[in-house]
Amino acid sequence: MAVLNLRPLAGGRILRGSQPFGLDAAATSAFLSEHGIQAIVDLRSDLERSLVPWMVPDDVNHDGGRAPSASAPRAVELINNPLDPNAVAGSLQSVQTAEDLGELYLGWIRLRPGWVAEALRPVVQGKRTLVHCSLGKDRTGVVSAIGLLAAGGTEDEVVADYAATTTNLPDVLKIMAETWRLSVPSTPAEYFSPDLMILQSPEAAMRHFLAGFAKEYGDVGGFLREAGLTAVEIDALR
Repeated sequence: MAVLNLRPLAGGRILRGSQPFGLDAAATSAFLSEHGIQAIVDLRSDLERSLVPWMVPDDVNHDGGRAPSASAPRAVELINNPLDPNAVAGSLQSVQTAEDLGELYLGWIRLRPGWVAEALRPVVQGKRTLVHCSLGKDRTGVVSAIGLLAAGGTEDEVVADYAATTTNLPDVLKIMAETWRLSVPSTPAEYFSPDLMILQSPEAAMRHFLAGFAKEYGDVGGFLREAGLTAVEIDALR
């Protein structure tokens, strides 16, 4: 299998996608090399990571891994930057409309603005960065939207990128359901129904998020400054 729902943003400096379904160490190495990935920002919870872990060396990471030797090739930086959607704001089960979905996203950044800044930090440092969660839709969609705005993207470009996930969702949901049934056999099949709004990516959800974002923060630069990035770092995103 592979990283699904994969596409570049911001001139290729950011890649967004799903978790690494079914990749062993060799396939992982080939994938990272093929795409020139220098950093991975993993937005999943501890439980999600345990079900589908990255098979990469831990020489360079944000969990206190060892530093590489002078003679060894530098490993891809693996940054665990988790956000558990249910634990942070609201409930996924309460999402009934596209506006509810956009409001859920706003709740995440209200409570965890620094989470966005940390997700974009390796991009600021000049590293070609893969940002992903499980489906590569919601948490990835929020970080991607703000990263694309910071890079000079328009609202329409952000919405189009978010909605592009729609065509990929059937394949991603099928594999996600199989993954969970193998690891957690008690998981009800309806958890992965494409009829659930939380498993859709309608344009209206991102437009609601962007309208709320503009109303509350004014512009992306102001938000990122409050979130912890310096003016120099924000300029680097452009």
